[in-house]
Amino acid sequence: MTLIFAHRGSAGTHPENTMESFIAAEKCGADGIELDVHLSKEGEIVVIHDETVDRTTNGKGFVQDFFLSDLKSLNASYKFKTFQSFIRVPRIPTLREVFDWMKGNQLQCNIELKNGKIMYPFLEEKVIDLIREYQYEERIIISSFNHYSLVHCYQLAPDIETAPLYSEGLYMPWIYARAIHAKGMHPNMKAAPDMIIRGAIEDGIAVRPYTVNKKEDMERLIAIECSAIITDYPEKAKKIKKQMMKT
Repeated sequence: MTLIFAHRGSAGTHPENTMESFIAAEKCGADGIELDVHLSKEGEIVVIHDETVDRTTNGKGFVQDFFLSDLKSLNASYKFKTFQSFIRVPRIPTLREVFDWMKGNQLQCNIELKNGKIMYPFLEEKVIDLIREYQYEERIIISSFNHYSLVHCYQLAPDIETAPLYSEGLYMPWIYARAIHAKGMHPNMKAAPDMIIRGAIEDGIAVRPYTVNKKEDMERLIAIECSAIITDYPEKAKKIKKQMMKT
């Protein structure tokens, strides 16, 4: 059965990587959320996609140059004007805040380490320590485009699932995934034809393509029982899945 992961939360309808977006994903029945992490100036794990705050907030500059208190002062509703007038302005959350909220649900969480351009010191250790603190080992998938980082995560915590992100076509990528001790793989949807998805699943490797937003792509992937899809529109995906299960 194909699981539905909400990409940066319900990013198609809510400000991405905010608690508002994650809560919306839970309410619509998503099976999991996907989020991105960087480190603040003092080393706090913060949830934001880009290396800078420019695109998703009303601030400017690199995440690593802001203290957490300064990041918390920014408005993270960037393009969603309807959220800018709310009593509670969407903010950049910490991973700890997300984990606290997860105590009240059973969602899985895909944490993408954003350390491809900036090598944050001890990012892997900090994330894994927090997972251990909350005992979320069975609920977490760690992914990254930095596959060296994923191998390091495996060395630190072989019991926590890792999954390489990639955007180009690979030959028999499930063999590569096994080579780096990953239990899953997260390809760009365009690099994941049905043949590749079926080959990986048959070999015991979970496949969760990103970012699946079109109805016809959702239907195709659900029909072949892809492990999961990562989408900006989890509510739409859940409705399509429900309709397909009836037929």
